[in-house]
Formats: sequence, C-alpha cells, structure tokens
Amino acid sequence: MTQPLTVAVQMDPMDQINIAGDSTFALMLSAQDRGHRLFHYDAGDLNWSDGRLWTKAYPVTVQRVAGDHYRFGEPVKLDLGDEADVVLMRQDPPFDLGYITATHLLERVAETTLVVNNPRSVRNAPEKVFVLDYPQFMPPTLVTRSLDEARAFLAEHGEIVIKPLHGNGGKAIFKVGRDGANLSALIEVFNTAYREPHMVQAFLPAVAKGDKRIVLIDGEVAGAINRLPGEGEIRSNLAVGGSAEKTELTAREREICEVLGPELKRRGLLFVGIDVIGGEWLTEINVTSPTGIVAIEKFDGTDVAAMIWTAIEGKVAARA
Repeated sequence: MTQPLTVAVQMDPMDQINIAGDSTFALMLSAQDRGHRLFHYDAGDLNWSDGRLWTKAYPVTVQRVAGDHYRFGEPVKLDLGDEADVVLMRQDPPFDLGYITATHLLERVAETTLVVNNPRSVRNAPEKVFVLDYPQFMPPTLVTRSLDEARAFLAEHGEIVIKPLHGNGGKAIFKVGRDGANLSALIEVFNTAYREPHMVQAFLPAVAKGDKRIVLIDGEVAGAINRLPGEGEIRSNLAVGGSAEKTELTAREREICEVLGPELKRRGLLFVGIDVIGGEWLTEINVTSPTGIVAIEKFDGTDVAAMIWTAIEGKVAARA
C-alpha cells in the first residue's frame, strides 16, 4: 500500500472544466481513489518569501457528477516545498510570461517536491519549439515573421498552414491554398497579435484521416487515439470539434516514440502527449498540460491515469 501523498494541483478554475474529457480531472479522481489528499490552487496565487514558496490552496474532493463535480474546504496557506509531496502543473497554456514565471517559482521546490512535469524542462520545451529537435520526423517547416519567406515557402510546397508558435488547443490554425489568398493579411494579423515568430508548415492532406495523439509516461508509450477533423475543418483537436477513434501505432510512430522516450525521461517529462499526422509526421510534443487520457481509456480500456500515478508514486518513494 502506497503512503498517502499530499498533492497540490495547479490548474484552471474547477467550475470551468468539462469533466467528461478533462485529463486533469481524471488524474484527480484517480489520486483520490488511491487515498491521496488533493489541494487546488491557481498559478496566480503563488507567493515566495523568506526562501519559501507557498500558495493559498483549497482542500478539494472530486466526483464524476456534472455540475457538482468538486467540493472545496476552507483555504489554507500551503508550503509547496515542505507540505506537498507532489505538484501537478496542469493549467492550460498560453505559454506566456505568467506560465514561465510559474515554472521559475516551482523550480525552487523541485528538489524536495516532485513537480510533474519538471518545471525547468517544461520551460525549455514549448510544444512547437521542442519538436524542432527532431527534424527527421517533421513535415517541412518554417519559423518566421517574414511575409517574403512565407511566400517563398508557399511557392515551394503548394499548400501550407500557419499557426501561432505558442498556441494551444488547435486555435488560430489557418490553411493557405496555392493561390496565396489572404497570406499577406494573415501574416499581418499574426505579426500584430504576436511578438514571436510563427510556425508555417507544408499542408499534409493526410490530416483528413486524423491526427494521432500518443501518450508517453516516463518515456514509455501508454496509449493512443486518432482524432478526426470535424466537418469542413482541417483541425482535429477535440477542443475544436474533432472526434476520437480507436487506433494502433504504425512502425514509424513506434520509431518516433523510441527516439523521444529516453530524452523525455531524462528531462523529467513524465506525462507527454505527442501529435503525429499520417502515421509518420511529428507535429507537436505536448509537455505543458497534455490531454487525451480519458479518450484512450474509453477506446482501449487502458487506465492511463492510474499508470501516471504509479509512476509518480515510484518517483516519490525513490526520493524518500
């Protein structure tokens, strides 16, 4: 029997989550079933003083009842270095200065408290930047703010997609056809909205057959789902109307996982979701707040949340 752990969950407001598919909620349910004590807090409530990192946190219990899925106790001042065994960093991106600052603060307790995922590694591996380390698996890709470079890339590849470098959930992804209609307007809008460069990639027609989410736990494959675009969409993210189906991994996808796995483990990226199109093209390595475990359990019967907690408990025990 594993010793009960004190788990602080840094996440979005509880009343805003969709419990039917939310991976963080699934992790909380699993932790509670294993006897662990849960606290909820917002990243904006982190405080540092006198060498200590603490937050206003709410003891929380959860249940799978829509509209009545959580109960808060009275808030407490929770020292994340002394009083928490585990911190789950699970708030959604954007990967902005607020997110980055939270990683800097959590890094100060990561030697004594297990932070999942490792905050330094999360900071150094935003999903669409980390993937640049594996160009052998990527579709043709350009990172730029230049309209001229985007036009040249379009001329070379015929059809392209443009997306924010630090976007999430399938938001603001645009396809540009061979005629280049709206390319200049899109680059203008993106350059106004974002200070960083943007990601431009060759359009992959295979996306019509789905975008596979593969979940890895401590570098090992735990399961996968195929996400299909909605009607009239190129985006298959479940958050923007995509649907999920059962799937198996291709030989190429297994090769990708075998190459990535040891590095994910080395970096302390315990719960990761990678996205692969057409069985061969790696497009993202999601480390900030990966999702997909509820759908995997639905189609495969694999209790990925329990697998994650087994890995976490093992790491906490090893530290002790």
